[in-house]
Amino acid sequence: MTLKLYNFPQSTCSQKVRLTLWEKDIEFLDRPVDSTKREHLSGWYLELNPNGVVPTLIHDGAVIIDSSVIMEYLDEVFPERPLTPADPVKRAHMRKWLRYFEEVPIPAVRVPSFNKYLSKRFDKLSQEQFDTFVDNHPIRKQFYKRMRKEHGFDERDTNAALDRLSQTIDRMETGLEKIGGPWLMGESLTLADYCIAPTIDRVNDLGLDHLWAGHPRVSAWWEKIQERPAYEKTFYRGTRLSEIYNGVSYDTPDNPAPIVRDDEQLQLVNG
Repeated sequence: MTLKLYNFPQSTCSQKVRLTLWEKDIEFLDRPVDSTKREHLSGWYLELNPNGVVPTLIHDGAVIIDSSVIMEYLDEVFPERPLTPADPVKRAHMRKWLRYFEEVPIPAVRVPSFNKYLSKRFDKLSQEQFDTFVDNHPIRKQFYKRMRKEHGFDERDTNAALDRLSQTIDRMETGLEKIGGPWLMGESLTLADYCIAPTIDRVNDLGLDHLWAGHPRVSAWWEKIQERPAYEKTFYRGTRLSEIYNGVSYDTPDNPAPIVRDDEQLQLVNG
């Protein structure tokens, strides 16, 4: 049995899945996709994932796409160390969190991410080259079209994104207070916590941690998340945008975190 995860090390959606794999102690092949070479838009990758995004999981030949779908798939196929409540009502409430996170904060955090860091990758492109790049995206085309090549997103889009992120923190604070914590579903860590954790890490990396000032339950939750061994393994050096754009190199296979460069170098990673 072999699992291969195609992913960007710095992608929040990829990080959700890596957190799940590490937490559940599942062996997998870590296959970073080279975004600088637009590998996710290449023909071979689009055959696996026609959306042209990461992550993509291959499990014994079956192709599973969409990060939250992959998380739930892994928890179903590998029931040891469950991250989903056994009770159907609690399971429904967990999925309510998943759907909210997918629709509100996860897309929202892309806006400040591009404004501060990711739009820099387009500085050397002509407008024609940029337009071609945008048109090649199967499902993110309209997202890129709302962004100006030189300056990122305008004030209206930026403020809307920050409002969604702030709303998320407020909702998490209320939810944690209501259920008693320490996790979003109570005493047990679930997929809901790992679904949002990479977005919170990104918010922190962007210098927006003031969003949870005055939110003691979210602050305590965030501290506990960072204490998980899976968190340390997922966020190895070079997986944050601030590190990438400040010239920090990735960890190598000799260091604690797994990283591989291509299929010939694929290594078996044991969570």
